Amino acid sequence: MRPGAVALAVSSLVVLGAGPPAPSSPLPARITDTGGGTQLITAVAPGTASTRGTVTWWDLRDGRWVKTGSAPARFGANGLVEGASREQGTNTTPTGLYGLPYAFGIKAAPRGTAYTYRRVHRDSWWCQDNDSRSYNRWTEPRAADCRAAESEHLITYGERYAHALVVGFNYERPVRGRGAGIFLHVNGRGATAGCVSVPKAAMRRILAWAAPSKRPHLAIGTVSGPTALVHY
Repeated sequence: MRPGAVALAVSSLVVLGAGPPAPSSPLPARITDTGGGTQLITAVAPGTASTRGTVTWWDLRDGRWVKTGSAPARFGANGLVEGASREQGTNTTPTGLYGLPYAFGIKAAPRGTAYTYRRVHRDSWWCQDNDSRSYNRWTEPRAADCRAAESEHLITYGERYAHALVVGFNYERPVRGRGAGIFLHVNGRGATAGCVSVPKAAMRRILAWAAPSKRPHLAIGTVSGPTALVHY
């Protein structure tokens, strides 16, 4: 099965027009590109060095974005960097706008999950080997040309991968060396290796809320600077 189309990464989301909307406007209303759907998840950090921030999920109702829920978030141990210039192994979270191809988890899908949901088995791997034809792909069992040392053995991640959404960073046409295995998943003990994480209860709520028919995307960025979600 091949997941649906995935939005390309953007380094910053720029608002165009005569002037900025009123400060009271919901965040998605101040972002140029939200993916064209009626659902959006925003993951915002105070700055590029931050490892903490907020994830918020939104619905477009009668032409206005409405906040449906929010949760504290963790980012990469080395902060955030523009997705187009990210390098693999840097423990940075890529900023930009990304599709969400499918969900997965060690645990069963939360009730109400509409996304295609892949259960993790003992032979489920995510290949991060730059020399493999399966680079930045789920492989079950591990592909012969994908070294175990350069891959994630998904079941070993325990509660962190109890539930997760694949983030479409470097996914549609992978660039070797840019990075692989970026997910929205359950919190671990600290910062991530580049993913975005939220508490388990929030991850379950997101999966029960997200509807592929509404084309949700994930927008990752900072409050200000070149990686800001809103740039006046």
